[in-house]
Amino acid sequence: MSNFVDYVKIHCKSGHGGAGSAHLRREKYIPKGGPDGGDGGRGGHVIMKGNAHEWTLLPLRFTRHIKAERGHNGQKNQLTGAYGEDVYIEVPIGTIARNEEGEIIAEIMEDGQEIIIMHGGKGGMGNEHFKSSTNQTPRYAQPGLPGEEGYVTFELKLLADVGLVGFPNAGKSTLLAAVSAAKPKIADYAFTTLTPNLGIVDYRNYKSFVMADIPGIIEGAAEGKGLGHRFLRHIERNSILLFLIPADAEDYYQEFEILENELKKFNPELLDKDYIVSISKADMLDEELKGEISSKFPEKRKPIFFSAVTQEGLMELKDAIWKKLHG
Repeated sequence: MSNFVDYVKIHCKSGHGGAGSAHLRREKYIPKGGPDGGDGGRGGHVIMKGNAHEWTLLPLRFTRHIKAERGHNGQKNQLTGAYGEDVYIEVPIGTIARNEEGEIIAEIMEDGQEIIIMHGGKGGMGNEHFKSSTNQTPRYAQPGLPGEEGYVTFELKLLADVGLVGFPNAGKSTLLAAVSAAKPKIADYAFTTLTPNLGIVDYRNYKSFVMADIPGIIEGAAEGKGLGHRFLRHIERNSILLFLIPADAEDYYQEFEILENELKKFNPELLDKDYIVSISKADMLDEELKGEISSKFPEKRKPIFFSAVTQEGLMELKDAIWKKLHG
């Protein structure tokens, strides 16, 4: 079972508000003390909270129901009932929550950020509020209002500075392993990477940026083929995209166009991002071949050649990424 979980659906329920009290004051020397019923307490909220130490929704995978405590009832002597205890759902940064209609109701972008996704019911008013000149001893109080409930879908979209885009076996995992401390699974077959991997890439003068190795796209991914939409959504949150085309590709520019087209079909706004084209496994190519490949690309899409194995071109690639991020 994978430890990377990026989609869960949970039935959530906030607490009902506590009922107001209809108590009438009765003390030895105050025979007609009148109403002194306190208000009911608010029901507990369901709150989504960002946690930078979480990187997956795995802790929520087997959670079917989340329920906040109901508010306590009001008491005599105008004592307000205690609030119901809020329940917190801790999620990684980059998580969004959708209601049953598919609308986004919350988006966590910072560590410690809290968003109420279901409000607790309001507590009812005690009979003390209903006293009037014509009704000195009201014997009724309000019930608490019900909380909210329904299914909430939590969806994680990875936050990274640069996302790697390429067909299976394009060398994305090898690049991430070469430039960061991440240890993705690497093998000589398609779809080695079944879950996204994040790595922090060291740059000049102690600077760094975050790179995401996203499982390979295949032609038709936008229609759900291969790993389909499941991982295309992670690309949405990357600041820039790095296209990887392997040196052993049959048609370099056509492969780039297919990748570009899959992103466009999934979400046209993805192509508004800055992106860099690169040719991986460049140790297989001589200078003449590199020139021939480069000539197939338009001027603004000229590829950067690199080899994660021999380290050739890696610093040039990092420089290009940093320039796009901060230029």
